[in-house]
Amino acid sequence: MTTAIPTSHTAVTVPEVMAALKYSRFKVYDLIRSGALPSYTEGRARRIPLDSLHTYMRNKLEEAA
Repeated sequence: MTTAIPTSHTAVTVPEVMAALKYSRFKVYDLIRSGALPSYTEGRARRIPLDSLHTYMRNKLEEAA
């Protein structure tokens, strides 16, 4: 499993988000279900656009400030 978000991608996988945020699979899918982390599916593959991930992290930082 990778520990960094690939910069050459425009979307990342759930395991990549898990590694980047140190969240469990359940937590990532909970964020997706709640709409806090927008995603899409292509066939059976779930992808999270990097813009969505950056927006989520920015919002969390603003909440913490």
